[in-house]
Amino acid sequence: MTDHLNPADAAFADKLRSALPIDTLYDASAQYLEEPRGRYAGQAAILAKPRTTQDVSTLIRLAAEARVGVVPYGGGTGLVGGQIAEEGAVPLILSLERMNGIRAVYPDENVLVAEAGAILADVQSAAEAVDRLFPLSLAAEGTARIGGNLATNAGGTGVLRYGNARDLCLGLEAVLPDGQIWNGLTRLRKNNTGYDLRHLLIGAEGTLGVITAATLKLFARPARTGTALLVVESPASALKLLSMARELFGEMVSAFELIHRQGFDFLTETMPDVRQPFAEPPEWCVLIDLGLAADMDPQASLETLFSHASEADLVLDGLIAQSTAQAQDFWNIRESIPEANRRVGSVSSHDISVPLGAIADFIEQAGERLAQMGEFRINCFGHLGDGNLHYNVFPQVGRTRADHENQRDAIKTCVHDLTHEMGGSISAEHGIGRLKVDDLEKYGDPAKLFAMRAIKAALDPNGIMNPGAVLRG
Repeated sequence: MTDHLNPADAAFADKLRSALPIDTLYDASAQYLEEPRGRYAGQAAILAKPRTTQDVSTLIRLAAEARVGVVPYGGGTGLVGGQIAEEGAVPLILSLERMNGIRAVYPDENVLVAEAGAILADVQSAAEAVDRLFPLSLAAEGTARIGGNLATNAGGTGVLRYGNARDLCLGLEAVLPDGQIWNGLTRLRKNNTGYDLRHLLIGAEGTLGVITAATLKLFARPARTGTALLVVESPASALKLLSMARELFGEMVSAFELIHRQGFDFLTETMPDVRQPFAEPPEWCVLIDLGLAADMDPQASLETLFSHASEADLVLDGLIAQSTAQAQDFWNIRESIPEANRRVGSVSSHDISVPLGAIADFIEQAGERLAQMGEFRINCFGHLGDGNLHYNVFPQVGRTRADHENQRDAIKTCVHDLTHEMGGSISAEHGIGRLKVDDLEKYGDPAKLFAMRAIKAALDPNGIMNPGAVLRG
């Protein structure tokens, strides 16, 4: 509960106005009170849009003194309710959308410094402008902001080769829960000077402070790229194909995505303008991306993979992109599936990870267990290369998720229980937010939860930072 907090009322707003530039505070519009899946609705609140880190510091200091909760808001693309507080005292909503600059780029160091409000696609473009790559990539990259990406330790399609958001960050600037500014924007790759606050704040979902800027790692752009959609008989075959691809190309395998027929069917149902490459969608296929050296031919490399995989009975068919435009069409399919899912409306959606060797068994057993609960459509897809599946359960044609609302918790429990049994995680890349607080308590390691609560109490004794997210207030 968050009943120890005071509301962000008119008197608190007046105190903020007296200490901040005149155009900092607003009434929060609907945009800041809703989230993509429509599961949470925020309360009418004060919205702050600071322009400087010092202004963020002032906001947090005054909120701490007044015991007013602060909910950081990035691009609003989070899927676990971390950006929405629908219960408790009305909070202050803090958006860093005006702090969206690229502060510096050091191409020879493969380093870029961005403010937290910078949109992910703009960070990618800034890297491209100096012939470098910032590899964090996800469907919401045109809206998501880098501060939110780091606060949730976002994953996306490039984790197999480049790692999560955590792995792409060298340093942070952040405002702590008492208003202190931590100036940690180091460009160093070795810095062994005590506790690493960077990794404490990354993934904390705004519960331990507000990230205001970040030093990010850049990479050399692959000289040549190749993309293919390869049809496989099963997830087990897909995993063997992944192993073969990595044996042939090592770390040049940039992405390896699993797609089920249901994803294609949902695109046909809700987004018919999305161009599909197969006249008859396959039951299972993988989307593979290679980032190659200058002396390697993408077409020949993918043909070699297909030939070896065919001889091993791992692939049934396949399409190799013949142009950049065709490769983008292939990726457009994968990146449109989450939107198609949203339009259909899931009964229960799950962002889970299991060890690679358990994926095939998980998919089979989850389907069998859910079949005992009723008839559903299951869209299982995701980042096979790093073990992250988006395992989403939908109503049959002619029904809506409202028809199964009484089964939603049981379905989630079914999927998460199996995930836990197989040594997996009930949150692979979306975070805990408010949606999975109960799940973290149920499946989390007791010693880890003890340490997390101790850290929260030490850094945020008033409990003002994103109250109710990650840990129960």
